[in-house]
Amino acid sequence: MSLPRIVVVGGGAGGLELVTRLGRRLGKRKRADIVLVDRNPTHIWKPLLHEVATGVLDSGLDEVSYQGHSKAHGYQFQRGTLSDLDRDTRQITLAPIVDDDETVILPARTLDYDYLVLSLGSVSNDFGTPGVADHCHFLDSPQQAESFRHDMLNTFLRYSAPERRVHPNLAVGIVGAGATGVELAAELFDASKMLHSYGFTSLNSGQLEVHLIEAAPQILPALPIRISKAVHRELEKLGVNIHVDTRVTRADEHGFVTADGERIETDLSVWAAGIRAPAFLSELGLATERNHQIKVKRTLQSQDDERVFAFGDCAACPQEDGKLVPPRAQAAHQQASCVYRNLVALLDNAPLREFTFRDRGSLISLAHFEAVGSLMRGASARSLFIEGRIAKLFYASLYRMHQFAIHGAVKTGMTVVVDGINRYLRPKMKLH
Repeated sequence: MSLPRIVVVGGGAGGLELVTRLGRRLGKRKRADIVLVDRNPTHIWKPLLHEVATGVLDSGLDEVSYQGHSKAHGYQFQRGTLSDLDRDTRQITLAPIVDDDETVILPARTLDYDYLVLSLGSVSNDFGTPGVADHCHFLDSPQQAESFRHDMLNTFLRYSAPERRVHPNLAVGIVGAGATGVELAAELFDASKMLHSYGFTSLNSGQLEVHLIEAAPQILPALPIRISKAVHRELEKLGVNIHVDTRVTRADEHGFVTADGERIETDLSVWAAGIRAPAFLSELGLATERNHQIKVKRTLQSQDDERVFAFGDCAACPQEDGKLVPPRAQAAHQQASCVYRNLVALLDNAPLREFTFRDRGSLISLAHFEAVGSLMRGASARSLFIEGRIAKLFYASLYRMHQFAIHGAVKTGMTVVVDGINRYLRPKMKLH
């Protein structure tokens, strides 16, 4: 008799934490076959992509190999991209894998499942704005973050020769003042100081011009106003030019045009505004929202098929008040735990639990300069506002919690020690 197979598509933070727990509980005990599918061979925590983009974090040191991780934690890894779903036969199809020359490495494959979990995250939403797809960088994947980093380094080098400068200052435009846009704006000033100190460029941070553009009346519109105001003040101290109530209507190779007809000239342009689920999710035969999120019950099962789960940014999960769970990292972490419990319950013929999101607060990192945020003190208590070193400590602990979930206590502890040693042995940023 074959074991039930649970297939998880998407190895982001939530997906990797889920297969790790399932592998330890079910895979190693031969109670189920656990399979992770992802288009990439390695994992990196998505909230760190702005650090990869500026070179402050070397992705090669922090990446987790799915193949190696699966061997140690009781699940299997299949590299591939989901292209089709057949719910009648309970099969998914993975698209062919090709190399840079379009040579097929692995042909299209099918994979049977008894339970399917979709944890595909989200991508930036350009809302069809003309020119954005052609002229802006996105930070939705390690590859996109690395592409920005290479372009950033080349631009700093070019501006070291005064005769090659397009503008007096090196200008970077970031559309979207959510967490990614805000944290990237701060990291750019940190990166420019380090590049100057290493002699990589003659430009200093005073010659860096960062424009942070937000359509809403405030930056960080999804967070409490107190955090938004505190971060706004800190960014202005750094020298960030903040444009709120400003909607971008067009992008080109030299910058942005706003709805008021204003032109913002840039040498580098980043689009970090809005999120949506991957568009192909609306082609799988499952009910979705307009932004392609899969409609799920509070058990995180698809409204159309109880054998298909979805969670994280790619799922539209209702709460008791009728609102949807916000697309935040802590929500995906909590939902991964709920899906884990419900899958185990299904195998044990036990009742399933409904998901309730519990807001633990919000933290924003402004490079090494500052951190600002709030911590929830209980279901009925007001949040506790924090900033400075203690906020920075709590922010750093979020990544350690993720490492603990996927590696365990011993390896995470060793990683902390190695990271400390590397801070002395290696340059403070990736310069190549």
